[in-house]
Amino acid sequence: MPTVINNINYGISAWYPTLADHTFPTTFVKLKESDIELIANGITQSNEVDSLINRLGNAQSAFHGATFVLSDTVAPTDTPRFIDKKGAVHSPQSAWNNLVLSAKVRAAAKRKDFEFICIRPFRNMTYLREFRLFIYGKTLKLMSQTQLDRPYKRLTLRKEFWWGMANEFIDDIAWLLPDNNIVMDIYFTSKDEIMILDFNPWGNPTDPLLAKEWTLDWNINYGLKLLE
Repeated sequence: MPTVINNINYGISAWYPTLADHTFPTTFVKLKESDIELIANGITQSNEVDSLINRLGNAQSAFHGATFVLSDTVAPTDTPRFIDKKGAVHSPQSAWNNLVLSAKVRAAAKRKDFEFICIRPFRNMTYLREFRLFIYGKTLKLMSQTQLDRPYKRLTLRKEFWWGMANEFIDDIAWLLPDNNIVMDIYFTSKDEIMILDFNPWGNPTDPLLAKEWTLDWNINYGLKLLE
């Protein structure tokens, strides 16, 4: 059973039907409890795995070229393939191996935090275009860059643009949000289209990034926070 907080399921499969036109095309493979145990135990080869790999292949066939395969709640961002190839996979076997090699995904499987595998077309994303939105009372209150290794001048030059676009986006989709107070990760495409990456619950343990703390007065609009 996936993790549900305050009656909200944050898995991609829960919000995708409502917000599919604001995120990347996605197909899903439903998992049995025994399938989730295979991931939790890091099993790469067995008859049961072969059956799952066939199902993954069917779901991957909806897209041409490389795909990015993740669990419903956790992406395998801690694997060698993610470091070397940003997680791009071509075959269902590679997709499965990348999932079970991820300590993050295995840990989530042990907690039974998810029951779907999600398949998306691979995009060579520029991490500077990823942002975290802090939405309070269905209103955007703060936005943080997610790449926190150093300041980036190109972000500062477009600071007001990013904030304005995100504000307008949240105003448009506020009625579709799964909760009044929620954290959303987004990506700006090269055409400045906003794509939802995922949702996180409000408050700890979600990382506040440049908001720095959850005890802020969330009735205030803080704008876009950047390393400067």
